[in-house]
Amino acid sequence: MEKYDVAIIGSGPGGYVAAIRCAQLGMKTALIEKYSTLGGTCLNVGCIPSKALLNSSEHFHDAKHSFANHGIEINAPKINVAQMMKRKDEVIEQTCGGIDFLMKKNKIDVLKGWGSFADATHIDIVNEEGAVQIEAAKTIIATGSKPASLPFIKIDKERVITSTEALSLTEVPKRMIVIGGGVIGLELGSVYGRLGTEVSVVEYADSLIPNMDKALGKELRKVLKKDLNFDIHLNTGVTSVERKGAEVIVKATNKKGEEQVYTADYCLVSVGRKAFTDKLGLDKVGVNVDERGRVDVNEHLQTSVGNIYAIGDVVRGAMLAHKAEEEGVFVAEHLAGEKPHINHNLIPGVVYTWPEVAAVGKTEEELKAAGIKYKAGTFPFKASGRARVSEDTDGFVKVLADANTDEILGVHMIGPRTADMIAEAVVAMEYRASAEDIARICHAHPTFTEAFKEAALDATDKRALHI
Repeated sequence: MEKYDVAIIGSGPGGYVAAIRCAQLGMKTALIEKYSTLGGTCLNVGCIPSKALLNSSEHFHDAKHSFANHGIEINAPKINVAQMMKRKDEVIEQTCGGIDFLMKKNKIDVLKGWGSFADATHIDIVNEEGAVQIEAAKTIIATGSKPASLPFIKIDKERVITSTEALSLTEVPKRMIVIGGGVIGLELGSVYGRLGTEVSVVEYADSLIPNMDKALGKELRKVLKKDLNFDIHLNTGVTSVERKGAEVIVKATNKKGEEQVYTADYCLVSVGRKAFTDKLGLDKVGVNVDERGRVDVNEHLQTSVGNIYAIGDVVRGAMLAHKAEEEGVFVAEHLAGEKPHINHNLIPGVVYTWPEVAAVGKTEEELKAAGIKYKAGTFPFKASGRARVSEDTDGFVKVLADANTDEILGVHMIGPRTADMIAEAVVAMEYRASAEDIARICHAHPTFTEAFKEAALDATDKRALHI
């Protein structure tokens, strides 16, 4: 029986990064993966393929709607869905291949098969060729999450689909109903909306991207309706989803109690994700889970069984690839006796629509609920020279700072390339910068990041220069 210092179950961003860091720290490491490729949901049916399709659809939308204004005259562009999906698959293959290379480089044993606990230090791995058992002094659970649904919805994976199927459609839908106005629904809805699909979004909450600052959801709703003709219904709860041949009928009830009926050729169910712990044998070894099926962990990401840890989507917190990576490094360094640092309040969130949405720290709603006195500064992209040059003037940057100390408490952005811009805010907040600190830093001109400086100036004492 092969013995390891640490075994990681699951090869998504959390799992494979944990494996690399464990190996770097001198531990004999095994990475267990049930699928034929490494990378988990993110690389195979999540972050990477969705961004590939978002990028392709953005090119098409720009060619159709923006080129002429730039003096670029072309024939009307056409969609080749098969080629678009082929390119997406090539990106996945290249990215997953990169993980294979990293495993070999770091001398990590990759064991393919379904991993489950025989006891606290032994893991059974079952695949088509049979079963093996390994011994691991420490184990990290990194099995991620899977799409959630509603009890009355039957996902047939043909017309009533999840994000997984939406990444591999062979046609552009004429009409798509998206149940859920969160990150996944709006990103994939944007892909097909740009390609010509009529998209209807049905969201139970009173705002799109309801977990983010309300101002972001309000602005995103306005832009999606304006640019992609999204039909958006908030405060509306779905009551039934029925497929009839090539048509899907969705019934819902709005806040006033009125029934609404939507029909489409596809229905994308994007009501979130849930922790994936199926057949891990957690009950056999006494690993506790909470009421939502997530693995219970302490501040060291240690489970109720001392030598077993858990990270990423399978534990509490935001279901984000970069959060899982940070936790993977954290556990590896903790196992090595180091003193790692992670601040879950400073894990940025991003929505890759266009305009992009990005945020870190506290929202205005959270600060108000906590009774924290704050000041807010905003700067619209319509006042940005760089944004005017690229015709990306929708959106704004908002900086929230403590009313007394001026420390930045939250930064919320919607606009061009905010997915990249948010990193500056994370750095600033990690070092507890004030709004005035950012306001006094020279930002290159013309850049999108000047909007962050201007918002900080506005938050400091309402002295933004360009509004």
